[in-house]
Amino acid sequence: MVLRGAISILSRPGHYALMQDPSRLAATEAAALIRNGKLRPEALMEACLARIAAREPTVRAFAHFDPHAARAAAAQPQPGPLHGLPIGAKDVLDTADMPSEYGSPIWRGWRPRADAAAVAAARAAGAIVIGKTVTTEFATRTPGPTANPANPAHTPGGSSSGSAAGVADFFFPLAYGTQTAGSVIRPAAYCGVVGFKPSFGLVNRAGMKLMSDSLDTIGVLARSVADCALFAAAVSGADLGEPDRMSPRPPRIGLCRSPSWPHAAPETQALFADAAKTLARAGASLADRDLPDPIPRLATAHPIVMNAESAQSLGWELAHARAQISEALLDRLDFGRAQGHAALAAARTSFLEARSAFPAAMEGLDILLTPSAPGEAPEGLASTGDPVFNHIWTSLHVPCVTVPAGTGPRGLPLGIQIVGPAGADRATLAWAAWVAAALSS
Repeated sequence: MVLRGAISILSRPGHYALMQDPSRLAATEAAALIRNGKLRPEALMEACLARIAAREPTVRAFAHFDPHAARAAAAQPQPGPLHGLPIGAKDVLDTADMPSEYGSPIWRGWRPRADAAAVAAARAAGAIVIGKTVTTEFATRTPGPTANPANPAHTPGGSSSGSAAGVADFFFPLAYGTQTAGSVIRPAAYCGVVGFKPSFGLVNRAGMKLMSDSLDTIGVLARSVADCALFAAAVSGADLGEPDRMSPRPPRIGLCRSPSWPHAAPETQALFADAAKTLARAGASLADRDLPDPIPRLATAHPIVMNAESAQSLGWELAHARAQISEALLDRLDFGRAQGHAALAAARTSFLEARSAFPAAMEGLDILLTPSAPGEAPEGLASTGDPVFNHIWTSLHVPCVTVPAGTGPRGLPLGIQIVGPAGADRATLAWAAWVAAALSS
């Protein structure tokens, strides 16, 4: 169909007469149409705004949204690889033209003077920041109001709640997330979209409300692996290739249940077994692979580093606005402060030892395959789920991609996670695209 208000834009001679809602286009598809003069940025924006008007009262993905400003920006987008593409920016990334509240009442109405580096890079590449997406409190604890588009009675995951839900429900084709434990991969899996947590530091963190200096990673969410590569490459300057190009050979995959396997729900156990069979039929070479010591010790080290560093980062808030921090977050911050320098130093040493040991786990393999989350998105909005299948990979600073891999017993999305060696983001994305294609065939 053609949206009202977009007809004149789409039906001009030489322009592409879209037979479906333009908001449904993948980012790479929309970018190609815009580049070839067959779709105008204004038409894509109007389609996204129409979808938001219809669904935002249910999904509640936005912390800040101004349709008039979005229309004005769509009329004059910058040239670049993201020219005319609407994006959602998680509300822990500063924006000069929108409030940055970090999911906390402490910062309600705060207007930074400058964009975060990641936001500035996206705008310079031609993207249009359509709004700020809901995050949990400081991307850590208390959830916001966002619901899962697949079933609004269930969480979309977190802390990148609004970004995952907005991509899944066609509000925007691309969005920023951040991950300290599992905040890109888990919500992407719960909402049935693709999430890419790059190698640590690939996307510049300046202007982000930082919590854990050792862990916080800016990632991206989209509806295809190629879309994630397009976005991450445009804002980082890295050459991430074209993941959809056919590989000259099938991948060598390590089946890694990880030390978190006891937390896998029956649907995840069945998914993992079925995915292995499907990938083997597609030609992949498979081998079970356990994680060597000291990597399993990250289960203990991760919460010490995350919470101790978060307590340091929120020093001002703890000193001047403690009453406005939730009890759940205060509990974790107090735990972090109680660790002391020696415990934090020992946990950081565990990180270094685990990163040194990880190449042995990858020997003879291209990627590891592992669960993205324990199971389907939990019912209710009081919790965003458990990052138990994510914290190891975040601690190791390695690239991770989750791709949709079917549905669970309640009809909610399930994802499967692809993990690569540190710094091998291009290859990991390419193999993730191969896995996604094999699972969807």
